[in-house]
Amino acid sequence: MTFAGFLVQLLNGLASASALFFVAAGLSLIFGVTRIVNFAHGSFYMLGVYLAYSATQAWGASIGGYWLSVVVVALGVAALGALTEVLVLRRTYRSPMLFQLLATFALVLIVRDVTLWLWGPQDLLGRRAPGLEGAVTLLGRRFPTYDLVLIALGPVVLGSLWWLLHRTRWGTLIRAATQDREMLAALGVNQAWLFTSAFALGCFLAGLGGALQGPRVPANLALDLEVLASVFVVVVVGGLGSIPGAFLAALLIGTVKALLTAMGQVEIAGMMFTPSRLTLAAEFVVMAAVLIVRPWGLMGRAPSATREAATLPAPRRERTLSPLWGLAALAVLALFPLVTAQAPYATILLTEILIAILFAASLHFLMGPAGMDSFGHAAYFGLGAYGAALAVKGLALPMEAALAFAPWVAAAAAAVFGWFCVRLSGVYLAMLTLAFAQLAWAVVYQWDDVTGGSNGLVGLWPADWLSSGPAFYWLTLACCALGLVILWRAVAAPFGFALRAARDSAVRAEAIGIHVPRVQWLAFVLAGAVCGLGGALFAFSKGSISPEALSIPRSVDGLVMVLLGGLQSLAGPLLGAATFTWLHDTVARTAEYWHAALGVIILALVLLAPQGMAGLLGRRT
Repeated sequence: MTFAGFLVQLLNGLASASALFFVAAGLSLIFGVTRIVNFAHGSFYMLGVYLAYSATQAWGASIGGYWLSVVVVALGVAALGALTEVLVLRRTYRSPMLFQLLATFALVLIVRDVTLWLWGPQDLLGRRAPGLEGAVTLLGRRFPTYDLVLIALGPVVLGSLWWLLHRTRWGTLIRAATQDREMLAALGVNQAWLFTSAFALGCFLAGLGGALQGPRVPANLALDLEVLASVFVVVVVGGLGSIPGAFLAALLIGTVKALLTAMGQVEIAGMMFTPSRLTLAAEFVVMAAVLIVRPWGLMGRAPSATREAATLPAPRRERTLSPLWGLAALAVLALFPLVTAQAPYATILLTEILIAILFAASLHFLMGPAGMDSFGHAAYFGLGAYGAALAVKGLALPMEAALAFAPWVAAAAAAVFGWFCVRLSGVYLAMLTLAFAQLAWAVVYQWDDVTGGSNGLVGLWPADWLSSGPAFYWLTLACCALGLVILWRAVAAPFGFALRAARDSAVRAEAIGIHVPRVQWLAFVLAGAVCGLGGALFAFSKGSISPEALSIPRSVDGLVMVLLGGLQSLAGPLLGAATFTWLHDTVARTAEYWHAALGVIILALVLLAPQGMAGLLGRRT
């Protein structure tokens, strides 16, 4: 590629980085003040795109009307954000961080269906900015004038935020809240007002980013989660709570993507390689590399060990399930197909629930007893499914051997990913798991010759002896029971006690001789193996597998299941998985806007049962 072509690609990357910075700065500000990992931030960005489409269609024919529309849209999104914080999120501040995340995920579902109701399912491309429709010539190449304006706006917004945070009393209070909220409260500052204003400003930036992207990106219902993944990467790479770090990270990732896009085919060891195919995974490669070298981001601050030690939560004791109750439940489930022989769909649904239980129980093992939050657990589910599929398709193994092979594939991936992840903690650990999951997804999505690419693999049916009657259901039930027994025995064994000691206080655990990274790494491997078993069963139950099995929405579904059930009970993931899968199936068949209905149900459960369904039932028994 010529230098002129490279320059144009670089400017494209900078224009995208500038727009991404607006959204990331808002998320970084919200997290720094409220400590909420706001999954709904992408929804406010999406609303900005849609509202800008409508506003500019009505008032954007002139230059003044267009830019007034952009500002009004950003202010409108800020007002919606403030209302959301007051009515919903303020009630969750005393809940664990993961339940706040679950509440914001419920908002994602609600906002998506409200958007669908208002604007419909079609893509909508906004009006071009008057006076900026043309292009300028750079070294013989044409480049959009509007993109140059976006590049210039990035430093302007960064400078404005710096002035606001460092030259105003409000900014001083915001920075104080970021450093020590407890001390700020002791000084008599009205934290409720401060949190609302910070959340509103963060949503204003998200809405502004969306409104400015109107001429470049069609408004569609997938924008919320698409931009959220990239925004999380920018915020984590830059350092949580650091707005200059978000700006630097956005420039870094935009530049890397531009370089990969500009490069042609490269010959490595006699094989032709196309770097541009790495653009899907580029930002996650950058995030993984930064977090491995600098766990708190480029401009983030290392956590204070003294402060953490002073605020350690009280050790938790997981509530166990009686073996007699377990055997009784197993017997009832084994007889279920015989009782419902006239309703085969019920058996199919229960098979899906059992597979979901394996997924949720393995994730709960990491998040509950091990105390490690994972945002990318679907990687092991999908890799287990693809391991079984490739064993059948590529190695010509029988279905039974492929089912036994799948957990080893997932365990191997968990061993590699976990080796890096256990060196981090908190949100940084969760985001590194997300990075590895997205890398695995990108490989599966683009490796057409092996995985089938976006089309996936088909023809993965069970063996003949499992293809009639409820035989496959009984196999799934047996595998589910085996996986649960392995996980629960691990929790009750000395290994489980070491794992919980590391969770409750890593410093004290190391002091008594527990090798904390090692036991956490083994927990990753065990959880990955059980999750991979569930993925293999999923592939054979559906007869096919696609990259969707490794996607972010699949990981989010697992988080929802675990949090709905409750972290403090080993029965929690069973209740959460069964409830979520049943609700998903039932609501989707009975409600036109079922995402919103499901979001309202999840939000109600979060507000009414902050300890999960198992905790709610435990209080009533």
